[in-house]
Amino acid sequence: MVTFKFNVMNNLRNRVQLIGHVGNTPEVKNFGDGKTVARLNIATNEVYINKEGEKVTETQWHNLVAWGKNAKFIEKYLNKGQEIAIEGKLTSRSWDDKDGVKRYVTEVVVNEMMMIGSKK
Repeated sequence: MVTFKFNVMNNLRNRVQLIGHVGNTPEVKNFGDGKTVARLNIATNEVYINKEGEKVTETQWHNLVAWGKNAKFIEKYLNKGQEIAIEGKLTSRSWDDKDGVKRYVTEVVVNEMMMIGSKK
């Protein structure tokens, strides 16, 4: 018989793991109160064979946000093209742009990350 503790199940809620390549130079902002935030995106690729027997590569882009130590790590070490693994949670937010149009974005807030492969 297999049993699970509830706290283990809670750790699985809203958890994202991705491995991909950094798609842009990370934007890092340092605030006056000592807080640091980094914003970047990564590309993940899925390769499959379609009905016609052709190899197809499908790329998905993911927006990432990192705070504190993770943001400082990103600022110091990450560049466009670097392969990374991240773990975090999905968040969504909205705002009104300068024309009054409501905009939405879904981001991954990074909890942990690791560089993979060589630096490009």
